[in-house]
Amino acid sequence: MALFANCLLVSVLLQIHLFCARVESAAIHRRAPAGIPQFALDYAPLIYLHSDDPYRPSDIASMLANTRPEVKTQPVSGYPSPLTLDNLDSLNGLGGQSVYLTSLKDIAADSQQAWLKGVAPDSSGKTNGAVSAAIIVNEKGHGTTDVFYFFFYNYNSAPPIRIFNIPFEFGNHVGDWENMMVRFKYGQPSAVWYSQHADGQAFTFEATRKIGQRPIGYSAKGSHANYATDGDHDHTIPYVNLPGTFFLTDNTNAGLLWDPLLSAYFYRYDAPSNSFSAYDSNSPVNWLYYQGHWGDQQYPTSRPGQFVIFNQAKYADGPAGPIFKELNRPKMCPSNMKVCLVNPFLTAKKVKA
Repeated sequence: MALFANCLLVSVLLQIHLFCARVESAAIHRRAPAGIPQFALDYAPLIYLHSDDPYRPSDIASMLANTRPEVKTQPVSGYPSPLTLDNLDSLNGLGGQSVYLTSLKDIAADSQQAWLKGVAPDSSGKTNGAVSAAIIVNEKGHGTTDVFYFFFYNYNSAPPIRIFNIPFEFGNHVGDWENMMVRFKYGQPSAVWYSQHADGQAFTFEATRKIGQRPIGYSAKGSHANYATDGDHDHTIPYVNLPGTFFLTDNTNAGLLWDPLLSAYFYRYDAPSNSFSAYDSNSPVNWLYYQGHWGDQQYPTSRPGQFVIFNQAKYADGPAGPIFKELNRPKMCPSNMKVCLVNPFLTAKKVKA
């Protein structure tokens, strides 16, 4: 009788699990447009934001309301007003890659401006009122599909480092584009890329931590670099993520859980034509062609609050957008990484006391 009861309980629990999985899948279908591959949703990353990070994911369009385009620190004229995600590419003819979306109020004087703080996700993981992610699907053929999950923040606050026991910050900037990429083979996930500053790391899908079947990314406090584990991550040596604390160290923890799918734009990317198309009418396309920077140009040393040591500035250039992130890369890593390892296991971690 006890054996029968145990078997019945196991059967009931299994049915509940399958029911919940179906409900979750149906919910994803409802919030994502038709046509996007279901596997791009089923295996989409979930992000743990650091519990103490004041700079949360931001609405992509919110930057346009708080900046103006400049070239060589001088305002640009002749562009549509107001600037929107539908006409942002019009700036390409007014300076191209020399254009910077420059904050209206000096960031060195006030990095606590409300618009820089973004939106904390609610209990469901949604950034309400803020479309803070862009999902870009590149169906490469021969059974391979790369899906990029781009995450946007209005501000990057670099973690402090100590030189001769004096704290410094290098690499603060307005605008912050981060991403994870999942490579699929015939609809099955094979590997995951985590962006980290100018480079990053790749792991086999099996090696990654997951919630259900969705891989976890841990967003570093301030810098928002994505890591596969929580804890300390020293990146003093390029392309190497050391577990201890040496010089340049990010810290991650399982703070707020963010589900980028809940507030995202969805796109196809066609590599031969280097073009984008939206999966639905709610996803503006033209901003993806913008050639300039999302944020201020690096401040000169004459500006109050700015300093440069070892060619590293406290306030650096804002980043380029998704079109410059090698969306059709052959390997899991971008080409600036001479060695591209797809790690079959997670590295150790050291958590700060």
